[in-house]
Amino acid sequence: MKKQFIGKQSISFSEPVSILEHCSIVGKKEGEGPLADCFDLICEDPMFGTTSWESAESTMQKETAQMLLVKAGLAKEQIRLIFSGDLLAQTIASSFGIMDLEIPVFGLYGACSTMGEALSLGAMSIAGGYADYVISITSSHFGSAEKEFRFPLEYGNQRPLSATWTVTGCGACLLAPCGGSAVITGVTVGKIVDFGLKDSLNMGGCMAPAACDTIYQNLMDFNRMPEDYDRIFTGDLGSVGQTILLDLMKEKGFDISKQHEDCGLLIYNAKAQDTHAGGSGCGCSASVFSSWILPRVMSGELRRILFVPTGALLSKVSFNEGQSIPGIAQAVVVEHIPS
Repeated sequence: MKKQFIGKQSISFSEPVSILEHCSIVGKKEGEGPLADCFDLICEDPMFGTTSWESAESTMQKETAQMLLVKAGLAKEQIRLIFSGDLLAQTIASSFGIMDLEIPVFGLYGACSTMGEALSLGAMSIAGGYADYVISITSSHFGSAEKEFRFPLEYGNQRPLSATWTVTGCGACLLAPCGGSAVITGVTVGKIVDFGLKDSLNMGGCMAPAACDTIYQNLMDFNRMPEDYDRIFTGDLGSVGQTILLDLMKEKGFDISKQHEDCGLLIYNAKAQDTHAGGSGCGCSASVFSSWILPRVMSGELRRILFVPTGALLSKVSFNEGQSIPGIAQAVVVEHIPS
């Protein structure tokens, strides 16, 4: 079998894996932001017709997967695998959301980096010959995440300026061996990086070191410079994490300021929408990638990008026990090929 791994942490696929279709559904606040015209559906009801935040997120994920199949013209029976995840304990938004699709599933947890993980494992499955069609999908919901990690919304707690706003959104991609104008050509698997930070309301600061580590290793493993990418998109660093990332990369000898953009800064108008440092959550990078980044790659406007969702690996248990908040980042190389 031909080896496809390179460097310390990366995979370079001998045959690119196609991204055939994409879909995104978001909530009302996200629909009031700069990317409003890009999403497939904006739901005005934060409960998505249900009676709990968790059920609302499950419904959003189910509807995104179903809409993706409709856009692709495929039946659910044609999908071999789903890689899915969310922020909730035991990934209940995913398990209850896609249960009725009756498709074999791998449930993932990489915090806000989960879409990178889902795309990486989906591409690896296809490149290895284990599937023809794979769905990679992740979601988050402001209400369910606040309830899980911080306070019930009724508490009305004050948020510091370093805090990010958890995106109510879901993004999904359909992967296949061939046929798409956007392809995944490689991935860099992230390591867990812990700088000892303990502030759960400064996710950007906790995740930036991991983003730096993965981006740097991608450049090393693929023997590339930042300018070899049209854009380097991180997932959820926000304004605080972006500043830290750029400084850390300069310490390693790379200036990525011309290439770098952050999904958490793209999805909201932070000042007008009062989201402080920006957006975060599994649904942040997933919905921005599926709605705004990927179409620009498919059209050829962007020829090669590095998509690097970032995650803060805490739980309410670890936080309450005084543990630090490690970070992780998963990088996916996506390129345009003429159709």
